[in-house]
Amino acid sequence: MIQNPSKNVFLPPNGYLRVIYPKESFSTYLQNFPLKPKGSPVFLYNGSKKQNQVHLAVLDFPLLKSDLIQCADAVMKLRAEYLYSRKEWGKIQFTISNGMEVPFFRFAKGDRVDVKGNKTSWKVGNGKKGNNRDVFEEYLKFIYSYAGTISLKSELVKKSLTHLEPGDVWIEAGSPGHAVMVVDKAQSKDGNTVFLLAQSYMPSQEMHILKNDTPISPWFVLPEGQIFPTPEWEFPSNAFYGFRK
Repeated sequence: MIQNPSKNVFLPPNGYLRVIYPKESFSTYLQNFPLKPKGSPVFLYNGSKKQNQVHLAVLDFPLLKSDLIQCADAVMKLRAEYLYSRKEWGKIQFTISNGMEVPFFRFAKGDRVDVKGNKTSWKVGNGKKGNNRDVFEEYLKFIYSYAGTISLKSELVKKSLTHLEPGDVWIEAGSPGHAVMVVDKAQSKDGNTVFLLAQSYMPSQEMHILKNDTPISPWFVLPEGQIFPTPEWEFPSNAFYGFRK
């Protein structure tokens, strides 16, 4: 049984109010994303438990039975699932690691990508057509296989921390790199901000809301120094990006 979304589970700290966004926005979608029952562990793609349990909640975030949905993939999945839920097929597009842009509408037309080493090209009309779920899942599996932190960062927009919103990410590109996503935000009357973070990691694992070592955990405060520590990765504080509108 799925419990309430995080907005009903994690009340903001005293003196803070959750920020309300337009009903159809990506921010609202993330604030309402369903969670697994309280106390659920994070599982890996192979059914075993994650060794380092650094969370206070687990998103209802189905995995594949292969090691594909890691940190950047989980971020892209959430973005794609939001757009898919709104039937905004034309906005679902990601860049793979060699720089090729791969829009979902090409898959929906039956086109597929032929991969030979680092070279890719379109095969026209060779695949199943339509916007249905199985074609969408095939598209996502291709993106998971050939995209990562480097390609994701290349298509995001640099942001100021003062403009943090759910859907933004801290991302450090590399092999390995890492990415965590803001999934909720609250503010005090004097303008201070706290937020919730979610991540997947390596190997492929369920996306989870991170805890921290402060009295207001799992809420985080904006970093004031040059480093933003999270339970399993330290980011440069300014390694902060958002999706293009």
